[in-house]
Amino acid sequence: MAHTPVNHPARPIYRAIGGLTGLYLVVFGVLGLVGSTGEPAFGLSDTRVLGQGTNLGFSIFCLVVGGLILFGTVIGRNLDVLINQWTAYVIMVVSLGGLAFIRTEANVFNMSVSSIVVLMVLSLVLLMAGMYGKVGSDDEHEAWQKARLVL
Repeated sequence: MAHTPVNHPARPIYRAIGGLTGLYLVVFGVLGLVGSTGEPAFGLSDTRVLGQGTNLGFSIFCLVVGGLILFGTVIGRNLDVLINQWTAYVIMVVSLGGLAFIRTEANVFNMSVSSIVVLMVLSLVLLMAGMYGKVGSDDEHEAWQKARLVL
């Protein structure tokens, strides 16, 4: 895609932001695992971690997604861009699903409004990090510059 920036000057900052987002998800997942031990995996309870509703299933989900993001950040070389973008989409779908079922028995991740807001913000941050973290050749950078000047 010619409209996606290649070799953006702030690329290392966006990569670090993506890594910090993954780290937050891992910390939340670990704290959620500790806080929800002994409860059903997808049960509704009043368990809250960092001000967000959670259960064992949601904690494991956050731990896996955060670990995947950290793995991509460590590897780099556009794998982090791909992982950040796709996990952002997955997190958006999960948070919108949580919003749709927040007051029903189908709220399998025990989400609260605060967890949905945090997940949406994290997904947008990951999408931003994915859009501006792309690395490419000088020819790709030049093509992006030309496309940017035309728009």
